[in-house]
Amino acid sequence: MSAPTAGELLERQHRLWQACQDVLPGLDSLLIINKVNQFYLTGTMQDGLLVLRPDGLVRYFVRKSATRARRECPLDIVVPVNSYRDMLTVLAQDLGHVGLELETMTLAACERIRKYFRFERQSGIDRIILDLRAVKSSSELLVVAESGRQHARLLNELVPGMLREGMSETDFLAELYAAMVKLGYQGVSRFAMPQMEMIVGQLGFGTNAIYPTNFNGPGGMRGMSPAVPIVGDRHRRLGRGDLVFVDVGYGVDGYHSDKTQVYCFGGEPSARARSVHQACRDVLANLVSGLKPGAIPARLYAQALKDLPDVLQDHFMGYPDDPVRFLGHGVGLQIDEMPVIAAGFGQPLQAGMVVALEPKCAVPGEGMVGVEETYQITATGCRCLTGGDLPIRILA
Repeated sequence: MSAPTAGELLERQHRLWQACQDVLPGLDSLLIINKVNQFYLTGTMQDGLLVLRPDGLVRYFVRKSATRARRECPLDIVVPVNSYRDMLTVLAQDLGHVGLELETMTLAACERIRKYFRFERQSGIDRIILDLRAVKSSSELLVVAESGRQHARLLNELVPGMLREGMSETDFLAELYAAMVKLGYQGVSRFAMPQMEMIVGQLGFGTNAIYPTNFNGPGGMRGMSPAVPIVGDRHRRLGRGDLVFVDVGYGVDGYHSDKTQVYCFGGEPSARARSVHQACRDVLANLVSGLKPGAIPARLYAQALKDLPDVLQDHFMGYPDDPVRFLGHGVGLQIDEMPVIAAGFGQPLQAGMVVALEPKCAVPGEGMVGVEETYQITATGCRCLTGGDLPIRILA
């Protein structure tokens, strides 16, 4: 992807101010500390603080590395600093009504800024920025589409050749990660949820894929230990007849796609696993038919639950007793973005949004089945960016 142009960055900054003024009239300053949001608004991500004021002043105060920031940002806004005190050479001490990313700005960081600047009051702007980022530009959509193309090749063509009898989950994860990077993966998947740790994705052989986890997704994972409940289980070996659950985020040049594929190694899946998996595919098809501009996420969610097939009544979207309360989520610079297909989300879908839909269900004693694909909302409906959902793949 070519870097965002100066014009595109200025347009994003302008639209952010407009959106903030619509929600928070009289806002005097925006302080952006989240590196992903800094990248969205400047084309670079450094150790710094981006400040926007209603008079048009925009300054990116960078502690490290101002040199790199100047190389990557096409706007003349970078100011090297050693501490927040140095910002007083540019900014007035009174910042007035301040908009902050409350999900990212720690109290300690806020207090360090307030040591030198006065806030009349402060308001959260996290959701405003997420809503702005939810509608992608044509250049952003091209990168998401490339991520989806590589993602489909990974799960449809490369993973089947990696799985071997006797390999551990961690062996699989290591080989999968290497293949991803060689294919074009950016090496890291970013999440908005705080304190999120994830390497590659949720992977599980058999019932390990329904082991309780703190990750806010329908699948499970035992992981290495209570201290490291990710990466995979060193002791769980792949056996014939095992279901293999692979829920992997992928990314190219900062932008992500999300996709899940279930395999059955060395044998046929049970009739129940097939039936539950197919029912998840049916739920996906129904959701996709309604995925278009103007659709209300909360209504899509409610209708899907109302029409849920009988075979999905138990353990849908989680196991054993803690299902997640959504069926899809936005995808972009982070894997968990707006919009969310869940109760309470009433803003209509718009063309240019990207949404991952993931109906999944546990099969007790066997594992997790279901599907996940990433879709771009178009002017008339949607198109799949990740190759399309498949039955359980049988690997001899």
